[in-house]
Amino acid sequence: MSSQLAATPLHAWHQANGARMAEFANYEMPIQYSGIVSEHLATRSAIGVFDISHMGRLRFDGPRADQLLDHLLTRRVLDMQTGQVRYSLVCNEEGGILDDVLVSCLESPSGKNYFLLVVNASNRAKIVQWLKPHLADFPDVEFHDVTDATAMIAVQGPKAIEACKALLPASALTLGYYRAKVTEQMSKPCIVSRTGYTGEDGLELIIKAEDAPRVWENIMMAGREMGVQAVGLGARDTLRLEAGMPLYGHELDENIDPYQAGLGFACNLKDRIFVGKESLEQKAKDLTLPKRVGLVLEGRRAARQGANVLDADSRIVGQVTSGSFSPTLDKPIAMAYLAPEAAVLGMALDIDIRGTKVSASVVPLPFYKRSSQS
Repeated sequence: MSSQLAATPLHAWHQANGARMAEFANYEMPIQYSGIVSEHLATRSAIGVFDISHMGRLRFDGPRADQLLDHLLTRRVLDMQTGQVRYSLVCNEEGGILDDVLVSCLESPSGKNYFLLVVNASNRAKIVQWLKPHLADFPDVEFHDVTDATAMIAVQGPKAIEACKALLPASALTLGYYRAKVTEQMSKPCIVSRTGYTGEDGLELIIKAEDAPRVWENIMMAGREMGVQAVGLGARDTLRLEAGMPLYGHELDENIDPYQAGLGFACNLKDRIFVGKESLEQKAKDLTLPKRVGLVLEGRRAARQGANVLDADSRIVGQVTSGSFSPTLDKPIAMAYLAPEAAVLGMALDIDIRGTKVSASVVPLPFYKRSSQS
């Protein structure tokens, strides 16, 4: 491994189990083990286990931690209950997206409430730097970047909860969606949340870095009879694409606002003052900007980020932000930002894939929705 790349606490396991490793967000991460398609399908049909320790984990303690975060996030924080998780955005003053995050309100074993912010790996340094002047306004809030001291594991798929029955207390397995709890895994401290980035049911676990290999092995053993597979970042990307979930650097960046991205639900504008609010109030009314849509392509070729989308007169009406062949749907799919006049369900378009026009049509997101939700 390059000395300049960081390693997760599970790095040795990945190497010992034949993972193909590559650089991602300054980490050496597993891209695939058995293969992207088999890992993808295992997650859809059984259980996929993901090392997501590269994601940033930022902790906020103190009686005004909720006020600080309410000022920084597009989603209301002041009314969050213990155990609640919310998807939110961090925007700049112009309403551009700095990151999309999960914020959790948790209770420590000693009974004190604190907040945990999970941020994208590629944005961790940027967000920590951006936080600093705001933290100065809240000197009674303790901030700790706990990323390196912890690990994060996602257990996803229709059999994920069942596999964790032997590993976690019942109270952690009966959590509702977007709920979290500080608990234990085999006597090791653990934060469990009913969240994920695959479109499947499942859990995400945050544990101490030194406990990660043991917890990972416990999960793999518990799911052995159920078809568990370790899953790399390759299949994580195809899974989230099928689920219509945006990825920072593709569907989200500082030049995109939440309303373009279809994330207006994560902006609580009423009766609040937060960074970027005034700009977002204007953006919410602007119907002239490109919108995020889903596209299904004819044939077997996938469109990649940056491919131009063309209308019937061969005019460029947008660009693909993510594209792949969908293992679940057995067809190429993509997300793109299109001009409003083209961002219409059923609209027939073409995508320029390396000089060849491929027919496509605008479809609703997500592409894939699991059949039942418990």
